[in-house]
Amino acid sequence: MQQFAYKKLLLSTLTLAICSSLSAAEITDEAAVEKKGLDFERIVITGAAGKGSTVMASSVSVSSLSADQIEVTTPRSSAEAFRSIPGIRSESSGGEGNANIAVRGLPVAAGGAKFLQLQEDGLPILQFGDIAFGNADIFLRLDSTMSSIESIRGGSASTLATNAPGGIINIISKTGESDSGSIATTIGLDYDHTRTDFEFGGELNDSMYFHLGGFYRQGEGPREAGYTGNKGGQIKANITKEFDKGYVRLYYKHLDDKTIAYLPMPASSNGKSVGNFDPSSDTPHSAYFTSILSTDGDGNLRRADIRDGMNPTVDSVGLEAVFDLGNDWSIENRFRTSSTKGSFTSPFPESIQDSQTLADSLAGSGAQLTYANGPQQGNVYTGANLMRIHTFDVEMSNLDFMVNDLKILKTIGDTNITFGYYKSLQNIEQSWLWNSYLSEVKGDNAALVNVAAADGTSFSDSGLIAYGVPAWGNCCTRNYDLQYDVTAPYIAINSVFGDFTIDASVRHDSGEATGTYAGAVQSEIDMNRDGEISVPEMSVSSVNNSAPSIVNYDWSYTSYSIGANYIVNDDLAVFGRLSHGGTANADRLAFGKIAADGSVADEDAVDEVDQFEAGIKFRQDKLSVFATAFFAETQEQNFEATSQKFFDRVYESYGLELESAYYIGNFDIRGNVTWTDAEITKDGVNAASVGNTPRRQADFVYSLTTRYNFEQGSAGLSLIGTSEAYAQDGGDQSADDILKFDGYTQVNAFAQYYLSDTFSIALNVNNLFDTTGITEAEEGNIPANDIIRARTINGRTSSITLKYDF
Repeated sequence: MQQFAYKKLLLSTLTLAICSSLSAAEITDEAAVEKKGLDFERIVITGAAGKGSTVMASSVSVSSLSADQIEVTTPRSSAEAFRSIPGIRSESSGGEGNANIAVRGLPVAAGGAKFLQLQEDGLPILQFGDIAFGNADIFLRLDSTMSSIESIRGGSASTLATNAPGGIINIISKTGESDSGSIATTIGLDYDHTRTDFEFGGELNDSMYFHLGGFYRQGEGPREAGYTGNKGGQIKANITKEFDKGYVRLYYKHLDDKTIAYLPMPASSNGKSVGNFDPSSDTPHSAYFTSILSTDGDGNLRRADIRDGMNPTVDSVGLEAVFDLGNDWSIENRFRTSSTKGSFTSPFPESIQDSQTLADSLAGSGAQLTYANGPQQGNVYTGANLMRIHTFDVEMSNLDFMVNDLKILKTIGDTNITFGYYKSLQNIEQSWLWNSYLSEVKGDNAALVNVAAADGTSFSDSGLIAYGVPAWGNCCTRNYDLQYDVTAPYIAINSVFGDFTIDASVRHDSGEATGTYAGAVQSEIDMNRDGEISVPEMSVSSVNNSAPSIVNYDWSYTSYSIGANYIVNDDLAVFGRLSHGGTANADRLAFGKIAADGSVADEDAVDEVDQFEAGIKFRQDKLSVFATAFFAETQEQNFEATSQKFFDRVYESYGLELESAYYIGNFDIRGNVTWTDAEITKDGVNAASVGNTPRRQADFVYSLTTRYNFEQGSAGLSLIGTSEAYAQDGGDQSADDILKFDGYTQVNAFAQYYLSDTFSIALNVNNLFDTTGITEAEEGNIPANDIIRARTINGRTSSITLKYDF
């Protein structure tokens, strides 16, 4: 408690120091002050109760990015767009999804966005942000139907959303109030990519308007995969009917998209190439490795296609209704039901070893290696190293999600009271159907490799060495059939006393988890139906449906948040907030944390987060600044598929989040930097990690965007950067061989020129200087051969966009 009080005092001191550094001349109250920059006068709609307040009058850290501002940063995925949000660490190296997203030092121990909720139009995409192989961002695509991205960090996210104590990122759609539209085609200049976006909307009559849009694309993608790895698209639509005292809006979304899932791949410890494999432009994907034979969740033979990659299929329908009921009462209801399924198929290097050593471990001393396919098929393999590949082959047969958020609002003078009732139902039906292969260490269409004993006895079938993953104890053939039923009543009160605003909210989340899960059983199966049993067919992994385990437990927790904001004058405000929230664990508890009777310990079912924050908002002329000091204590239970490890930890983090915008003539500059000091303070599994910095948590993450606007267009640069970070959080972080990623700055360039009032051409260059940056790695220490398995940012990619506005 003394340490917690000391850190609160430190944060308060930081905030007061920032305020006192602004001279009296700098906090003038002139009417001519330009209200641009961070736009403190916009109404906060994400994670807000009541009728909403302006940013200046709110006691939360909130940011907004318009579509134009995002365009300058040249993102290739939604996760890359999120890197421009203060306080967010978005590891965008997984492709169009599967990103690790953290906020303010809250941990990402096993992937996804556990403490941060991704929303579309005010409702979550999925109830849990870290479903194994079902991360919420896999089911999200940014396109020209997006109006803006709004995000809050900490604050009222604990009480106004379920499973979102760290914050909310909300994608807000265009609704078509004015007649307009656009069509744009983007073509990759130095990589295979073609994409067309369209959107249009307008009035149907005096009280109805609509918006419709989407995209379709195809191409190999930013890395050398050897085939069309990205193919598919999305369509979104909404229609609004206005009434005298409110409106009703219907939403529709259809997403069917296939994109490559990039997993850790060979790299040297500094991110450079390993032999013929370049981790910035290559991938273990190959035209010679596209088909996987296995048994499905019911034990039947099935064949998967690696080219499907991450293949989300979503059909969702939503309803939004807002009405004034009279006598200072109003009602808001948001509803969505989504039919959601997909697949996640990608090669993962379990290890990269000396070729002969790995061969001998499989087939005995003197084992022989030959190419299983490719241009050298049948020839002796002489490469120095081999990859043992585990194919992450996951069928997400049912992630259907229903959610409804009802709010009844009452205004009494300058006080707004919100009574809310939240209900959701999340299905998680998955089958993990993983195999093992040998592959050469090579980019640009690597071949598979066969292994045989010294006497010629084959220990592989066309590069396949096991129907399962014996290197991991055949752990990972499994099936989940789970359902999570969540209920959360909440109340929020907001009162204004002149220039002083105070708000308080409380939420009680309760849930019920039911269903079954089953692990692997080994048996002899003639998989290829050739009438013979090969060595790999002697022990085939399949789901043990005869002995499923049950899930049957409840959980509940109460969240609260108290905040206050004081407007010093028209251009300066200060705020502070104390919050307690939580997030429920889901499928990651299986195979270790669920008892035989289906129950789960209370401390395992829910992870709780305590937060304190204080900050200022300041503007003068063309400068605006938003600074927030923060502290968080986080309890976490988690499970990581790639290491097969459970986590049971407590983390602490504190720091400073700074966002600013400045206009100089035709130049506008926007940037943010977040300083975070985080550490593991308790570990129930590995006490040696106590005191260590959490994995991949950098002291500084930052972004800077500058744009020059001229009569017929604009041009700009954006910088995304991070300081150094540890690859893992166990072991002795002071050891000489500890794996630590170097900091890096990625520079992107953008230029747009209008050939006419409605037709433009734009050039986007992502990673202009081809910078190497490692975002994650499986190893914690540098191996003797200096070869690690890592995900890196993509190398330089350039594209040109032709756009017609109407």
